[in-house]
Amino acid sequence: MRFKPSSLFFILSLSFVTTLSPHAKAQDVEIQVGVVQRFGDDPTETITLTSMPGDDLTLEILGGDMKPKTLSANEVTLEINPRPVNEPVIQERVVLSDRATFETAEASAKAWQAQGIEVEIVQPGRWQVWAKRDVYKTPVLRRLLLESLRAQGETDPYLESEVLEAVPKASFVVDGFRYNRDRIAITSAQDRIKVQESDEDEDGKVYTYAGDLNIQPNAYGNFTLVNTVPLETYLRGVVPHEIGPNAPYQAVAAQAILARTYALRNLRRFRADEYQICATVHCQVYYGLTGTIQKADRAIAETRGQVLTYNNELIDALYSSTTGGVTAQFNDIWDGDNRPYLQPRVDSPNPPWNLAQQPLNDEATFRRFISLKDGFNESGVNVFRWDRQSSIQELTADLNRYLERTKNAITNISQITNIAVTERSPSGRILTLSVFTDKGTIELHKTEARSAFGPPRSTLFYLEPIEDANQNLQGYRFIGGGFGHGVGMSQYGSYNLANLGKMAPEILAFYYPQTTLTELTPDIVYYPEE
Repeated sequence: MRFKPSSLFFILSLSFVTTLSPHAKAQDVEIQVGVVQRFGDDPTETITLTSMPGDDLTLEILGGDMKPKTLSANEVTLEINPRPVNEPVIQERVVLSDRATFETAEASAKAWQAQGIEVEIVQPGRWQVWAKRDVYKTPVLRRLLLESLRAQGETDPYLESEVLEAVPKASFVVDGFRYNRDRIAITSAQDRIKVQESDEDEDGKVYTYAGDLNIQPNAYGNFTLVNTVPLETYLRGVVPHEIGPNAPYQAVAAQAILARTYALRNLRRFRADEYQICATVHCQVYYGLTGTIQKADRAIAETRGQVLTYNNELIDALYSSTTGGVTAQFNDIWDGDNRPYLQPRVDSPNPPWNLAQQPLNDEATFRRFISLKDGFNESGVNVFRWDRQSSIQELTADLNRYLERTKNAITNISQITNIAVTERSPSGRILTLSVFTDKGTIELHKTEARSAFGPPRSTLFYLEPIEDANQNLQGYRFIGGGFGHGVGMSQYGSYNLANLGKMAPEILAFYYPQTTLTELTPDIVYYPEE
């Protein structure tokens, strides 16, 4: 989308600069997307690849005991075939920290690096920081590192070990012969391949992907199916699924710009697994060419190459479903430095609340704010306000699962005796949630408060105890607003702004002040490497 010069005065008045050179050309970027991330976790899982009618798959098989070979088939089913080894294989790593999100894991990684430790960020389930495997590559080095950290008083790091009697191989049959390989490259003449995951319980949905596919090892001892695809084609599989098919056009255009910026800013996420970005809500939802719609395709084409920057660097183009009426700053949700363009603001064109005069870090003030329902961009959306409850038994079970998952020193809690919000940010987000139990007090910080329990849909909530007639604690109501982290653009909020007549640049200016809308050029910094 190109904007007439007459529109620039209004955009500049919002501290939002548009610099679209008619001669600029967006870089032709290809990205690598992990579309099946941990193939082999479930030994019954299969992946069936099928060519389009009139086409064939070309499979280049690499690795293993045989020389590279090229095969042709119109359909092939991949499965995991454990191959026995002559001597047991030890898989081992030092886990330095375990976090709910990439952003906080990255902040943790930088803290470990400041201590002189080489690290890598991985996602075996939750996000983790490992001591870099090709640096601490012997059992002696790993144990010396762990002993040194414990001597310094570090209690979180631990050694994770597994002894394998067999190693997995990606396996398939063509022309009656079974091939077992570590790496397989799959292409097609029509540049379209159908993919279907299945396991013993059910067959998965069929997705069609443009570009090339590769099955390759990852950091966890299994495999990833990676789709290498041009950026603008990738967006066709993201935008309609992220913003929704019923979104107003200008909201879709804003989403296209954000999705492009987000993808390029986050290409470092899966460096340890030798690809760049995932296809789930941990990155951006991506379904290939399945479910593309004309409205989104038009928005992608008309905004081709456009990104948001701050000081010539791609911004953290964070967005969520629903803010609950107030956006959060970066550090309300994740560890790390705040971004000047991600600031708390009431999510409304005519705010019914003065956040500067009545910040939401006071509990009573926060409860008054949450009682408001009218006058916001998201008013009427079903997750704008919510009230969910859970019994003490259910909450205790939630907490025990969380503690086990995070390898916490406290385990096997019998009962929660109290839960209290002990610190909030000015945007109302929980910074510290204290959980009192028979084993002691556990403090949950920021997004961990949401990760530990089932009811919260965001960290924008307060608690009401549920008691019986004798005032014995039976459970809690979680009363709050929003769905997701609440940083940056509210997708439902963008619907309202678009319906009010705002153009995509104005929607982006509302949620990302001080940023610049520009075309992607070689001099723009994707992410500053330190």
